[in-house]
Amino acid sequence: MKASLLITRIGLIWLLVAQVLVILPLLPHLPLWIIAMWLGCAGWRIQIFRMRAQYPSGLVKTGLILAVALGVSLSRGTLVGLDAAVVLLVAVFILKLVELRSQRDALVLVLLGFFTQVTAYLFNDGMLAALYSLLPLCTLLAALVGLQQSRFAEHPLVPLRAAGSLLLQAAPLMLLLFLFFPRLGPLWSLPLPNDKGVTGLADAMSPADVAELSRSGELAFRASFEGTVPPMSQLYWRALTLERFDGRRWSQTLGSQFGPAADWRKEGEPLRYSIVMQPSGRPWLFGLDVAETREPDVRSRADFRLERRQPVDRTLLYQVTSWPGAVREPAGNPAALRRALQLPEQGEPRTRAWAAELKRQHANPQQLVDALLAHFNREPYVYTLKPLPLGEDNIDAFLFDTRRGFCAHYAGAMTYVLRAAGIPARVVAGYQGGELNPAGNYVLVHQFDAHAWVEYWLPERGWISVDPTFQVAPSRIERGLEEAISGEQSFLEGSPLSPLRYRQVSWLNQVRLAWDNLNYGWQRWVLGYQGEAQVELVQRWFGSRDSRVLGVGLVGAGAVLMALLALFLFAPWRRERDPQLRQFQAFERLLARHGVSRGTGEGPRAFAERASRELPGQAGQIRAFAAAFEASRYAAHQGADPQRLLTALRKSLPWRLRPVRG
Repeated sequence: MKASLLITRIGLIWLLVAQVLVILPLLPHLPLWIIAMWLGCAGWRIQIFRMRAQYPSGLVKTGLILAVALGVSLSRGTLVGLDAAVVLLVAVFILKLVELRSQRDALVLVLLGFFTQVTAYLFNDGMLAALYSLLPLCTLLAALVGLQQSRFAEHPLVPLRAAGSLLLQAAPLMLLLFLFFPRLGPLWSLPLPNDKGVTGLADAMSPADVAELSRSGELAFRASFEGTVPPMSQLYWRALTLERFDGRRWSQTLGSQFGPAADWRKEGEPLRYSIVMQPSGRPWLFGLDVAETREPDVRSRADFRLERRQPVDRTLLYQVTSWPGAVREPAGNPAALRRALQLPEQGEPRTRAWAAELKRQHANPQQLVDALLAHFNREPYVYTLKPLPLGEDNIDAFLFDTRRGFCAHYAGAMTYVLRAAGIPARVVAGYQGGELNPAGNYVLVHQFDAHAWVEYWLPERGWISVDPTFQVAPSRIERGLEEAISGEQSFLEGSPLSPLRYRQVSWLNQVRLAWDNLNYGWQRWVLGYQGEAQVELVQRWFGSRDSRVLGVGLVGAGAVLMALLALFLFAPWRRERDPQLRQFQAFERLLARHGVSRGTGEGPRAFAERASRELPGQAGQIRAFAAAFEASRYAAHQGADPQRLLTALRKSLPWRLRPVRG
C-alpha cells in the first residue's frame, strides 16, 4: 500500500477523539451496549495500528452486523423508526473503525461522523447543544486534516488549529446561507422519539391528570407581547375544549374536533404576541381567546382552539392576534349547544337535585351562574393539590363532603351543575398566568401553570368564560400556583433541585432568568427563523418577495464574500514577487511583532545582530536565518533552507508579544 494512503497516527487519534465527542450527546438515547462496543472496537483498532492484531475477516464483519441488528431489535423492539435508525447509524459509525485500511476508509468514517452529529439535533436543539456541536465538528475536521501526510501530521495540536481556522473562514459563508438560502420543508415527517420526555395536556382530563402536571416544572411555552404585557390574571391560554363527561373524565368530542370553524365577532382592541412552544407531541397550539393566526398549517376549530396539521414535535414559533372582547357564537350552534348539555344518565343525585333547586330560585341564567360562583366564594372550600379521595359519585362527594380540590375539581363541578340546570357549559383546559421575565419582557408558562376553567353560553351574548377557582383561591390566578399552595409546601415537592423552587433567592433567580432569556433569544431568532421570517427579512432589505431576487442576491453576496475571503487569505498586496524578499519580509514582520523593528537603511546582517541582542534566547536562529538569506541572495549558492529556519524561529519565539520600541 502506498505510504500516501496510510492512516497517520495523528489522524487516528483525532478520529477516536471525534467519535467520543459525536456519540457523547446521544448517550442518553442509546442502549448501554453501544459503549461496550465502542471500547472494544477502539481497542481493536489501536492494536491493529500497533500491528498486534489483524483486520476482521468477512465472516467476523458479518457476525458483527448481525449482532448489532439483534441488539437494536432487542433494545428498541424494532429495526424501523427514528430511535432504531439512530442506534443503527451510531453502530455503523463505530464498526467502521475496525476496517480502516486507507485514507479513503477514514474519509468515509469522517463523513459518517458529520451525519451522526446532525442526529443529535433530533433530541436537543437548544443553545448549549448547538455550542457543543462545534466541538465534534472541529475534531472531525482536525481528523480530516491529520489524515494528510504533511506537516500537519507532525504535532497533535496542529490539525486542531487548522480545523479552527477553516471553521472561522467558513463562518461568514454559513451566516450568509442561513440568512438567505430558501427554507425547504422536510421530505418526510419524523415522529417524536419514544424516549423523549414530553409532558403536557392530554385530550382528556381528570383531576389526577392536572395534579400530575402541577408537580412538573417543565417549560410549556414562552410568549412575547407587542407593547405592555397584560396582567397575569387575564392570561388564560386555551389549549382545547372538553365537552364529553363519562362520570369520571372530561374529553373532546368529534364535533368540536372536526366541525366547522366557530362564528365570532371582533370587538375591542386586539393583543398581538408571538409564542415559542416546546415540543408536546400534540397538534393543538396555545392562544388567548379569541385567537387567530396567519400560519399556513394552522386552523381554527369549532371550539375556538388553534390546531396544527402535524403534532408539535419540535420547538415551534408562531404569531397570534387575540381579541379578548370578541363575542363568540351569539346565535348559538345547535350541535355545539347539544354537546354542551350532555350528562351521563345516572349518577350524582345530590348535585342534580341542587341544580334543580338553583334553577327554581333563579329563573335568569346569569343570576344562576352568579349564585353558583357566590356559593364557591362563601362556603368553606379549600384549594389544594392534596384533595381527599372521592367516591363513585365524585362530584357529589366534592361539592357536599370534602370541599377540597384544585382547578379541575371546581371547573368540572361547575360545568356539571350548569348542565344539570339547563345552561350549556363546557370545560376549557389550558394554562393560566405565567412568570414574567423582566430581562426579555416575555412570559414563561410552565407545566405547573396548567389550569381548567368554564365557559357557558347565553343567548345574544354567546360563550362567556368564568373561573370558579378564582372564587376559592384568587392568589392562584393573580400570583400563581406557588403562592396559592404556600401553606402546604407542596410546590414541586418531587423536584428538590429545580431552580424554580428557589425563586425567593434573588441572585439565583436572576441567573435563571438571564439564562432563560438567552435560550429564548436562540429559539426565537435562530430556530424560529423560518420561511415567513426569512421572506420578511428579504423584503425589508431588498424591497421584494420575488424568489428570483433572493436567488440573485444569494449568488451575488456569495461571490462577493468569496472574493473578499480570497483577498484576505492570499493578500496579494502584501506579497513580494521575489520569493527571497518575501521570506525576509516575513522575518521582519515576525520580529516586529516581538518588539524588534528594522530601522530605515539598516542592512540584513546589522538588523540580525541587533535582534540577536534584543532576543538572546533566539539569537542562534536569528543569525542562522540571516546567514542563509545572505548566502542564497548574494552568494548565489544554496545552503540551509531559509524557510525551514524561519519556521524554527517562529516556533521558538514566546506566545506573549513584547511592545514595539520607539
